[in-house]
Amino acid sequence: MGSPADDYLIRPDPQDPRLTERVSGVDQTGAPITTSVTVERPLTIFLNGQEIVTAMTINDYPDYLALGYLLNQNMLRVDDEVTGVDYDEELSVVVVRTGRATDYEQKLKKKVQTSGCAQGTVFGDLMDVIEQARLPDVELRTSWLYRLTNVINTTPSLYLEAGAIHGCVLARADKPLVYMEDVGRHNAVDKIAGWMFRHQVRADDKIFYTTGRLTSEMVIKCVRMGIPILISRSGFTAWGVELARRANLTLIGRARGKRFVALAGESRIVFDQDLAYVEDESAKHRRKAAVYDD
Repeated sequence: MGSPADDYLIRPDPQDPRLTERVSGVDQTGAPITTSVTVERPLTIFLNGQEIVTAMTINDYPDYLALGYLLNQNMLRVDDEVTGVDYDEELSVVVVRTGRATDYEQKLKKKVQTSGCAQGTVFGDLMDVIEQARLPDVELRTSWLYRLTNVINTTPSLYLEAGAIHGCVLARADKPLVYMEDVGRHNAVDKIAGWMFRHQVRADDKIFYTTGRLTSEMVIKCVRMGIPILISRSGFTAWGVELARRANLTLIGRARGKRFVALAGESRIVFDQDLAYVEDESAKHRRKAAVYDD
């Protein structure tokens, strides 16, 4: 039997030397320490000839991030023909080219700042996504949920290694598929959206997991991607819950060990797991989560 990490198509590599640096300091007693810190870099995204945004990112998948950002900002359509995605490492620029002409100058002036950390924004017309949502009526078995959270929590990651980062996971049933991390949870979501677009992966049978808060931004992006179930180890915002209920998105938060709370889309949940056989969250992960949860 393989390890849980064998389930992933993409997963974090906390040993990648580009993603962390060792920094010296002192602890609470004044004793010298050396610790790992996450490295963030600017990445400027262009759509055809127009500069769209400069985001702070760990920059491990700039092509997926650019595609996903443009998709989730409604600048790139799911049926668009992408003729090229070019990344210049020296200039920290990624250019997405499409078969159709684009001009988003006016739309760029009318954007709504959201509660996502770093550069997270959602354009006002994305609210139409909530009103027009038609998410599929699939099931979520609690046995899947508990296996997923256990596998994700025990996967080596920057989240556990250095903190100051968010993780997002795309899964199907009880199997995690793609695990992305970044300094902003919106970046991690966008990288998964970009991967799905690039590889033409269906969304209606997927589950989305995040380490971050269940905010309006997270709900809108998940609904826009067409994923019917959103799970977090963190908590909710009131507007996030309201939008999830409007869109009939299954919204589960505070998923730690045996516990979780569902505040929207509860009808999809099938309670098939005997809690006597579910382990509590490990002490190591609880300590890290207490420091880095947002």
